Amino acid sequence: MSERIVVYGAGFMGERLVEQMKLEPAQTHLPIGFLDEDPALRGRTIHGVPVLGGLDDLNAIASEYRPDTLVIAIASIGRSRVRELEALCRELGLSLGVLPTLSDILNTASSRVEVNPVTEVDLLGRQAMVTDEAAIRQLVEGSTVLVTGAGGSIGFELTRQLSRYGPRRLVLLDRDESALQSTQLALEGHGLLDSDDIVLADIRDAPWINEVFETVRPQLVFHAAALKHLPMLERYPNEAWKTNIVGTRNIISAGQRSGVEVLVNISTDKAADPISVLGQTKLVTEFLTWQANECGDSGATQSRFMSVRFGNVLGSRGSVLTIFQRQVANGECVTVTDPEVTRYFMTIQEAVHLVLQAAVIGKGGETLVLDMGDPVQILDVARQAIARSGRDVPIQFTGLRKGEKMHEVLVGKKETNHAGPHPSIVHISRSAEDLESLRDLPDYFIEGLGLIDD
Repeated sequence: MSERIVVYGAGFMGERLVEQMKLEPAQTHLPIGFLDEDPALRGRTIHGVPVLGGLDDLNAIASEYRPDTLVIAIASIGRSRVRELEALCRELGLSLGVLPTLSDILNTASSRVEVNPVTEVDLLGRQAMVTDEAAIRQLVEGSTVLVTGAGGSIGFELTRQLSRYGPRRLVLLDRDESALQSTQLALEGHGLLDSDDIVLADIRDAPWINEVFETVRPQLVFHAAALKHLPMLERYPNEAWKTNIVGTRNIISAGQRSGVEVLVNISTDKAADPISVLGQTKLVTEFLTWQANECGDSGATQSRFMSVRFGNVLGSRGSVLTIFQRQVANGECVTVTDPEVTRYFMTIQEAVHLVLQAAVIGKGGETLVLDMGDPVQILDVARQAIARSGRDVPIQFTGLRKGEKMHEVLVGKKETNHAGPHPSIVHISRSAEDLESLRDLPDYFIEGLGLIDD
């Protein structure tokens, strides 16, 4: 029996989706109508399917036509609108489907438009954005690209997206052999680990990192390797220093020696007015990329070393959403630090795609800040996870932990920022005067780096 579909959005994507459904040999989907907010489309038919009205008419349409699923065919739809539609469909007993995000559509080799069930990631993280695909391809195509932390969530997504732009060589570096195997398996269909493009290395090991860079000679480097779990780093700040600061310095130094043209350091919103070890170490890495440009060669092949800062990434390993889903599945209390706490969220796919855009437009020494939309209450995330499970699970408030803020910011109070060519990216410019902000950090975080007088 065919699934009865109403398509929300009668534009290009909706039309393409209905056309594909009509051509399905098994006819597993039956498009029965469109919804669209453009009054001029009312009463029209597209591929034989009528435009029945707007979203306000969904209740009446559900009663008359008995659809099974509402499919959102608007690639740029915002997350608040998706949440409204999910709640409405739940009331009417309909399933809600979504099309891939814009970056996934642009980065897929298939000509088909797939419909996916709506997930918490769609409800919390979808962002409307456009990137310059031609400029990203021009940067990556034919280049030797190296990704550190390639076995992590962000590193893997970087390699996935980069591979679609035709790099001459894509080198994956991580200290976790199992994580590297998982990435290779996903990208190449095997995990043999027998390629010179799979490099086992710890970024703390400066001599070995130098040797890797001298051998590979990457033109582009995306530095995603880091320790990121805030409570753990509060307990073990020395480990944060060794990986996040010393490791990043090693990557930057190796990049300078081997002639890297563009280096992008992945940072975090916790580096803005930092109160945590994670934020403090990441702020130092942002200054290290600035310093690399201040001391760089002034010749025609000037390198661009920069940092990109964003907030919580949905779907990444250990993210709050993953924790909530596991707690709900186990029937445990869902733990929230404080009922008022908020965080910025973005899907890992959209965050990484904007990182690629930032690599195109960023100037050397800048920190580029991705627009994360409006902050979201963590309590709402917990409630959403519980509601979608259909289970009765209590919420327990545990209190803010050391180093945690009630509300994160993307740009610090004293940071000089300006708009750039992309509406979703803000540029932070630094100067020698800004180095004074590092004096509030623990001494050993900055000793020996040459950033300020010891």
